[in-house]
Amino acid sequence: MIRTGIGFDIHRFVEGRRFVLGGLHIPFEKGLSGHSDGDALLHALSDALLGAMGKPDIGYFFPDTDKKTQGIDSRKIVDKVIGILKGEGYHIENLDIVVICEAPKLLPFAESIKKTLSEILNIDIEKIGFKAKTYEGMGDIGRGDACACFVSVLIDKSE
Repeated sequence: MIRTGIGFDIHRFVEGRRFVLGGLHIPFEKGLSGHSDGDALLHALSDALLGAMGKPDIGYFFPDTDKKTQGIDSRKIVDKVIGILKGEGYHIENLDIVVICEAPKLLPFAESIKKTLSEILNIDIEKIGFKAKTYEGMGDIGRGDACACFVSVLIDKSE
């Protein structure tokens, strides 16, 4: 049984935090805000996987009101989602990622992000598509105040 899911997340850049994207620390003077480490890519990925299974979003499993998850490494969020995925007999066929961020330029980090995701998800790197776009100076993203991520996934259940 093949299913698809789409995930989206956006976070503002703030001073005093590390910029973590796709589980990878990217050198930059600001990081993404959030209840967790602010990794918008891993959040969008988690929501895409949960959506493909017909589950609620990550806020259901990791509410931002839970003090125990304050500052959580988003890899732990993905680990929980992968546990649900495997528990229901699914595996990831592929995923496609679009990150929209004015700065820093992400193309130099594309292969490292894909490698890190491959390790986190335990899938072949060839199953991961990654594109980095700008917002051509428009709105919060275009001013460099935010980073947004879209993720599309294809999962399959072996019968």
